[in-house]
Amino acid sequence: MTKNETVLCIKRNLLPEPWVQQKSIVPLGLDLFIENCSAAGFEFINRSIAEEDSSYKQIIPYIVLQTNDFKKTAVYNRQGSEQRLHDLWSIGIGGHINPVDMEAQNDSFKQILVAGMERELNEELNQRPEDDRPSFIGVISEDITDVGKVHLGAVFRILTTGPEKFLPGSELSQFTWKKTKNLEKLNMELWSKLALGLISDH
Repeated sequence: MTKNETVLCIKRNLLPEPWVQQKSIVPLGLDLFIENCSAAGFEFINRSIAEEDSSYKQIIPYIVLQTNDFKKTAVYNRQGSEQRLHDLWSIGIGGHINPVDMEAQNDSFKQILVAGMERELNEELNQRPEDDRPSFIGVISEDITDVGKVHLGAVFRILTTGPEKFLPGSELSQFTWKKTKNLEKLNMELWSKLALGLISDH
């Protein structure tokens, strides 16, 4: 976390209640997600403050990679700067949305969200097939862990017929494709378990 990093947040009490329960797994279309977030209004806040203030939810694009038949899902082991997630397995690539994701002052929430998601994918993956496009599938949130209390996951999924064409960057430690049905045997971060709940029906 850089000292003056600012991150995109929305006031928790302005978000729909089902999104911010103790554990929330909400299948949702992109239009409805955008509509609710735009209505709630968003702001960029200093990350060091946002991490301590659970009255805000930092919006995190969380991108899951799966094969077209859903049988395999990409996982990696968290070794990054977020100590609270260290050594847990994750199925979600993503991170904070920053002002760099806003091209113009009047950019819509949708433009900023998509730009932030694309930047994260480009930072985390050295190579990915251009034709495999992310689609939005819903929202995850939890108030059980310290990390969860201050974040809201906007879950996207990329389906592919060419898993071997995804080449991880250095951040995605031990990146590999595993059978989706075996994922629950891994010591996974809670968000990944919630995201699995979101994708298991689709």
